[in-house]
Amino acid sequence: MSKVTELPTTESRKVDHIRINLEQDVQFPRLTTGLEKLCFLHQALPELSLRQVDTSTTIFGKRLSAPILISSMTGGTDLARGINRNLAHAAQRHQIAMGLGSQRAAIEDPALEASYAIRDIAPDILLFANIGAVQLNYGYGLAHCQRAVDMVGADALILHFNALQEAVQAEGDIDFSGLLHKVEKLCAKLPVPVIAKEVGWGFSRSAARSLASAGVAAIDVAGAGGTSWSEVEYHRSPTAFHARVARSFADWGIPTADALVAALAGAPELPIFASGGLRDGIDIAKCIALGADLAGLAGPFLRAASESAEAISELIRELTAQLQIAMFCSASRDINSLRQAELLPVGSPPQTRE
Repeated sequence: MSKVTELPTTESRKVDHIRINLEQDVQFPRLTTGLEKLCFLHQALPELSLRQVDTSTTIFGKRLSAPILISSMTGGTDLARGINRNLAHAAQRHQIAMGLGSQRAAIEDPALEASYAIRDIAPDILLFANIGAVQLNYGYGLAHCQRAVDMVGADALILHFNALQEAVQAEGDIDFSGLLHKVEKLCAKLPVPVIAKEVGWGFSRSAARSLASAGVAAIDVAGAGGTSWSEVEYHRSPTAFHARVARSFADWGIPTADALVAALAGAPELPIFASGGLRDGIDIAKCIALGADLAGLAGPFLRAASESAEAISELIRELTAQLQIAMFCSASRDINSLRQAELLPVGSPPQTRE
């Protein structure tokens, strides 16, 4: 357990979160994404050139070079400003999507808005604003959500659902009662799409169904297997009691592959985004083959962003190349073809591999 910043503010929490994610091991100790249990049926005769493989896709009317999302991470601090601008510069250069971290800090203190401001260097990207869904039970409403969107010129708003994280925080907002009705009212009135996003524990089929009924425009499953936010909160616990409680949930959650399947079953009419522990372009390809429309990564981008915008660009090139080669070797000419590619359980009998 590491020492926590001594300021009980939203801003200080953001500093803690960045520092802990970069300095500590906050991965799930045992629980995995489940993606490692799947492999593509290799096609030695793909009948296309690698150069013909098209990784582009369209989400919310915007064309992306690849179905890659820089998942929501941070904002609200001077440190976050540099990170977000590095991320945005690379996202614009490569035409991929980006989500911002929770904007609650800037709504509480407008002086922090600059840490989220990236439209001047990324005018064309698909950009998501971000507010914690539970804040709808703590005085937030349509005006606050519209402000978050307007503050950054966003194309859509992420409502993040982080019940476990709030529950293990000493200062957490723990009233999630009656939230669905407020989400429904917001979706009906906000003029941009609303995306429901977990933060690393996944949505169940019933939760996805309820959110779809409430009017969300997309669901980001953000399943278990990558960063465990209960582990992050363990490292910033103010007492040994809070640390023990947080650590007991280190392996809680729905693995990303299972959460993706659950969301597709619960909300088959919606775009589904896959995130939570994805580490390379092959993971991205597996998620698309399972039915996702977009695949998000956070940890790898945060580490690259702490270096430079060029390090992020190199990561994006690597992810795209891995995705393209996975498509090539599964005979998938484009993203729609990839959705039809065959995934097999690792270790399945050879006779099933036709």
